[in-house]
Amino acid sequence: MDTIRFAIVRQKYRPDGGAEKFIAYTLEALETSESIELNIIARKWQYKQKERLTLHKCNPLQLDRISRERGFANTARALWKRENFNIVQSHERIAGCDIYRAGDGVHQIWLEQRSRILPKWHQKLLFLSPYHRYVIKAEQLMYQAPELKAVICNSRMVQKEIIDQFGLHKNKIHVIYNIINTKEFFPANELQRLKIRKLFSLPLKASILIYVGSGFERKGLKSAIYAISKTHYYLIVVGRDKSETKYHNISKDLACSNRILFVGVQVNMCLWYQAADGLLLPTLYDPCPNVILEAMACGLPIITSATCGGSEFILPGKNGYICDALDVTSIVDAIMALPPWTFNSSASKYARSQVMPLSSQYLSQQLLSLYKKILN
Repeated sequence: MDTIRFAIVRQKYRPDGGAEKFIAYTLEALETSESIELNIIARKWQYKQKERLTLHKCNPLQLDRISRERGFANTARALWKRENFNIVQSHERIAGCDIYRAGDGVHQIWLEQRSRILPKWHQKLLFLSPYHRYVIKAEQLMYQAPELKAVICNSRMVQKEIIDQFGLHKNKIHVIYNIINTKEFFPANELQRLKIRKLFSLPLKASILIYVGSGFERKGLKSAIYAISKTHYYLIVVGRDKSETKYHNISKDLACSNRILFVGVQVNMCLWYQAADGLLLPTLYDPCPNVILEAMACGLPIITSATCGGSEFILPGKNGYICDALDVTSIVDAIMALPPWTFNSSASKYARSQVMPLSSQYLSQQLLSLYKKILN
């Protein structure tokens, strides 16, 4: 069999990124085949170098955000045409790739959701921004390009958005969920949970929710704090944001700062999930955050928004609730409707059962099947 030259395009590799985790699993799925030559096109790559992985550095001059995107797109496209790869899978909005993974969803939809929390004058500026107009145009050109054979997205929500926005046929868009390691993320029993709460100096008998995500505006931390302020619950905030002080001040103004615990970025997330009674993530827009899959693997019920692809794993009333990201009243009602945490309860078991099929083996099967279709 002739060697298949496969290239993945991503500007930068960040070890904690969702897109990069998907790339890592893609490489693992493909590296077992001796007939596949693996290539990466990137500005900067921190992934552990594999013997069979060839890195093509592509780092043109960048003066601003638009020149960064346009410069990389033009240089990367010229490189893959010169190299004549059999399959180019891009994780950037670049017209001419064979496969695009829509890990960020649809930019127009994200802007529409973000505009909901901005004053009128700022809404107009948002859509007039040269950068956002560039991204919207780049996305449009990519979806219209004749070379595009398939799109990978990580939720049915994004699949529908792409169909509605760009008119692509449903058969061209493949929903391939992120994977979850259910051996790394699992429920704790009552004794283990108490030990973890002692370790983190958390109140032993309090009702505690956890919020996980950097980029507090998009992930809905303001709504989460407003909702928590109207309940007896505590909230652990895991993540970072350059405007973190603003959210400290919101919790002080609402007189609930003693129940909002900012703990920054954490490495061993399983323990933090195990310390909590549920995940609260009223995100404005999120294609399918890994944190929802992680929390469900740990047996937690989920409260999230209708504009989050992860809501597809929730059966309201059974393993969580789905609310509008800005409807604080409905979020409060959802919090108060959560059942008391009980190890091995039906809610906990159901939450975990929903993500059990999302294994690395299943992802490998889906990807290899897709690549074979494209090659044929």
